[in-house]
Amino acid sequence: MPEWFADVVTWLVSLDGATIYGIGFGVLLACGLGLPVPEDITLVLMGYMTFLSMPDGQPRPHTHVAVATLVGLTGVMIGDGFMFFLGRTLGNKLAHIWPFRPMLANGRREKAEGFLSKNGPKVLFSARFMPGLRSVVFFTSGTLGIRFSRFLLFDGLAALISVPLLVVSAWYWGAQIQAVIEYARQAEHGLLAVIVAVALIWAAKSWWSSRKK
Repeated sequence: MPEWFADVVTWLVSLDGATIYGIGFGVLLACGLGLPVPEDITLVLMGYMTFLSMPDGQPRPHTHVAVATLVGLTGVMIGDGFMFFLGRTLGNKLAHIWPFRPMLANGRREKAEGFLSKNGPKVLFSARFMPGLRSVVFFTSGTLGIRFSRFLLFDGLAALISVPLLVVSAWYWGAQIQAVIEYARQAEHGLLAVIVAVALIWAAKSWWSSRKK
């Protein structure tokens, strides 16, 4: 496994399960606010902790793959929802101050607004698999007045796919954790490539239909 990953694991194994999940929950909340920490690696770590035993070989207290999955889902959804409500209540004000200003700079907010105006549900679902745009999309969806129920539905559906997949993979294939880490990175890139391909096909079909008309 990568050296930095091994260092984090060495530190976490000295803690009990409740503390591990508390840290994971806090990091996932911060990720929802744009913290530049890979959310997928945090989920993999939480799953991996359920695979490892205590130094004396005993099961780690309060750790279970189902608990890790539930904590992970709760953390990412609250983080996403917090960013959504920030956009809903203070969007225009926050867009001009740090740390939101650099996150929304370089035309990112305008791009997110354009996508959301035309393809709200598809973009909300896809944003979970786009680390660089995820927080921007959720923030912008709040500023555009998208219904919270719609946001919760499509973001929740995406989270129900990505979070259990990462946590359970790290638990089930813990002995091959290096492969799980590489899979998590490749899967995220692969899903992004699929999303981009589908978007391009849809755009081409829309252009062709309008040209025919």
